[in-house]
Amino acid sequence: MYAVLVTGGKQYRVMEGETLRVELLDAEAGSEVKFDNVLLLGDGDGIKVGDALQGASVSAKIVGHGRADKVRIVKFRRRKHHRKQMGHRQHYTEIQITGIAGGSK
Repeated sequence: MYAVLVTGGKQYRVMEGETLRVELLDAEAGSEVKFDNVLLLGDGDGIKVGDALQGASVSAKIVGHGRADKVRIVKFRRRKHHRKQMGHRQHYTEIQITGIAGGSK
């Protein structure tokens, strides 16, 4: 069984036992978190979308927090004596999917 959930403005296709990195969540490492915003549930027989997902949720355990690799940004204007360098490291939360609960229908 798999599900498509929304967190941090992004959609993720997840299965039970998977580990993935999502946008930073405000919870401590080792705690359980529940995602109620599920867009799709699928298994070998078919998929469920829309009203069939009333009460569907995905539960996960927080493995840890961290920061991604640095992304370098360089702005350069030729012949203008202008160069600007910046960097960015995005915060993330690593979660492990522990369960997928189906909808009511």
